[in-house]
Amino acid sequence: MESVNTQIQQVPKYDKTDDTIVFGFWVYLMTDCVLFAALFAVYAVLHNNTFGGPDGAQIFSPSYVLVETIALLTSSFTCGIGLISAYNMQKNRVIGWFSVTFLLGLSFVVMEVAEFSHLIHSGDSFKRSAFLSSYFTLVGTHGLHVTVGLIGMLILIIRIYTKGLTKASVRRLTLLSLFWHFLDIIWIFIFTIVYMLGFS
Repeated sequence: MESVNTQIQQVPKYDKTDDTIVFGFWVYLMTDCVLFAALFAVYAVLHNNTFGGPDGAQIFSPSYVLVETIALLTSSFTCGIGLISAYNMQKNRVIGWFSVTFLLGLSFVVMEVAEFSHLIHSGDSFKRSAFLSSYFTLVGTHGLHVTVGLIGMLILIIRIYTKGLTKASVRRLTLLSLFWHFLDIIWIFIFTIVYMLGFS
């Protein structure tokens, strides 16, 4: 019973500074929403402008995109478990779950880079048509965000491994989790608007 009480006391609590930081990060996410909204709007206008080149149905692979989607959505689940572990000050579980999240996110990025590389080597680069330009820009921007998130995640994992869980590291994990879930939501829109409609 005493150990349980000790563990509860170790769970970091938010103060007003934490609330301000989290609110500021939400503001940043809203600006990112505006960015992606603009990219989606551009894609909606240009997705039929193939200029004799391939359309989405010809270049997209449903099974390949499905594997990408499963990897990223699963990473959101493991990220959530990792954050719960951080609130409970379970260092080893935090490192384990965020390591799994990192590997899933990395596999997503590798698959996306491979997809882009295949299209470029097939002659279907962003220069081929307005459709491909808007596709590469939208999906590539999301992939860049995921890459930034992976870099931040790796830094946090190393920091927690070497210095342990602190209130500051838990706060950073909270912000990272918000960012990661946001990217998953954006990907759901990409999967629906770009790929699902492209297959039809």
